[in-house]
Amino acid sequence: MPDALATFGKITQKTMAFTLAETLIVMGVIGIVSALTLPNLNSSTGDKEIVAKVKKIYQNLNDALGRAEAVYGPYDTWFINDTTDAQKTTRFAQRISEFMKVSKDCAMATGGGCANAGTVKYLNPKGGNPDMGQLDINSNYKIITADGTGMYFYYFNNSSIGSSIHVDIDGPTKGPFVEGKDIFHFSVDKVHGGIIPEGLNIGFSNMLDHSYTGTAGAAWIVRFDNADYLKFTNSSGLCKSGTTVTEANPRCK
Repeated sequence: MPDALATFGKITQKTMAFTLAETLIVMGVIGIVSALTLPNLNSSTGDKEIVAKVKKIYQNLNDALGRAEAVYGPYDTWFINDTTDAQKTTRFAQRISEFMKVSKDCAMATGGGCANAGTVKYLNPKGGNPDMGQLDINSNYKIITADGTGMYFYYFNNSSIGSSIHVDIDGPTKGPFVEGKDIFHFSVDKVHGGIIPEGLNIGFSNMLDHSYTGTAGAAWIVRFDNADYLKFTNSSGLCKSGTTVTEANPRCK
């Protein structure tokens, strides 16, 4: 019996063993599959992180505005005693940031470390100047929140749109500093109330165009719950995969 068991063990070991060539082939196949799938996986993960951050900021801004209005009254009444845009910008920023967790407040000063000193780039510039402009300017009120988000407030007023907020989702020292990738726009909606992503209420074709340049990135994310505009190859919503997004199906396949 012992001899029979020993023989069975030898047969089992021989049956289960892999040759060096077989092992190398398997490792090669795994390497090829990884090379093909990991870039797409990393891109998908990165896009989901952008979507999650933008949606969280959208919620936090509206929560802050709602709490500020509960204390100070409607937004339009905040600026009655202010005579300059700088005063109005300061009041808007301070009343919103009062209800947020702020780690650094640079007010209207430049060079305080609350904003990248460089120039914001459009996601896909369409001729002309590829730059949107700078955020570290003395007309913006600048803060960094506790989670590292940079926020830049500016008083603006017309019949439908109020003050604007530019958001750098990974702060002034990280990220590409590009519209629609880490820089996103929000503004006060004077018609319906609340803070909305700029471009949320424009037509679909215009949203495609502005999402392609990145300026309506936050609006696309809030409206469609994805960041597939990052995969557009033109301003009509043609995706890298060859498909074209539609309002009914706003995703790249």
